[in-house]
Amino acid sequence: MKTCLALFAAAVTASCASTPPELNPGSGAQSPLYSLVFIVHGDGEYTYHDELGVAHEADQEILAQARTVAERNPNAEVFLFHETRRKRLLFLIPRKDGHAYYYRNGRLLAERDYWRDDGEGRFDPALDIYDELTFAETPVRMFFYFGHEVPEFVGSGYDASYPDRKFTVYDVGRALARMATPPEKVDLLVLGTCFGGTPYTIHALAPYAQFIVASPENLHRSYFDLGPLENLDVGPFASNTRAFAIDFARHAFEQLAASVQTAVSVAVYDADSVQTFVSQVESSYKRSLATLKGDTPDEAARCDCAEDPTYALPGIDHGVTVFYRAARFGRSAAKSSHSGWTCWQTRDVAAAGP
Repeated sequence: MKTCLALFAAAVTASCASTPPELNPGSGAQSPLYSLVFIVHGDGEYTYHDELGVAHEADQEILAQARTVAERNPNAEVFLFHETRRKRLLFLIPRKDGHAYYYRNGRLLAERDYWRDDGEGRFDPALDIYDELTFAETPVRMFFYFGHEVPEFVGSGYDASYPDRKFTVYDVGRALARMATPPEKVDLLVLGTCFGGTPYTIHALAPYAQFIVASPENLHRSYFDLGPLENLDVGPFASNTRAFAIDFARHAFEQLAASVQTAVSVAVYDADSVQTFVSQVESSYKRSLATLKGDTPDEAARCDCAEDPTYALPGIDHGVTVFYRAARFGRSAAKSSHSGWTCWQTRDVAAAGP
């Protein structure tokens, strides 16, 4: 992302001259009704080409949508954290690689650059800014993460700037715990990543969120359309979080299905209602992870959990709302439904083949 450049002598510490002044989070304003946190991972390959061959940066596009959401919600506070690749000024002086924006009542009130590796946890630097500026009593809290698939194990190599730093679903859980200390939960968690709908991932994050929206399969461009967030005061969120989560997922599904030929799947998980299923398959899923022995297999090693007898248990669909359309081509084109869960294949199923 292009940024303003200060004078070379001040480049190590200076931010853009247009940065809004910092503020006191409680400075005479009424507490917002909604608190939204977006973390957009841009330290990786997010370039794609449309049908006309025009190049797009997916992380920049979701950031632009999030800005629109921030500007159109007068009763919300919105935090945008953009994680970019670490760069050096004149190949010598390192530049900060985290960019934070804080909106309240539709206005940008604070903007700050920060070091992404300045903390024990992956999200600690961003959440320090969140803790400083947020209203503590905001009734509705939402958390959005957009990026590549969040690893369930190992976690090294996720971040191009910090390849040795580990990152797994438990780092997301720790971030959520700082936003809403258990037993409190954030109202809605959205994972704009590939393969977010696994029993292991949902089990890890369910203690921190009431409802989780994720894709159990490959998610094109790690993208969910944010249109339903643009006017939170008009819609079901204030009275029915579940209805809003389903509306958000349906809208995202329809936008994706209209634009790609590959499979599209978006699911909503009621964190309390899915506990029975994820607990039943936990040991089997962990055994499947153990057989991977630290390797990262290709997508062929995954399956719809309903297609593997190890996981196809009664209640697999309890608490899950699924929107699914098969790919327009290939051997799975005739697939008519999806359980909403994706699993690593067990040895027996993998050995049997398709």
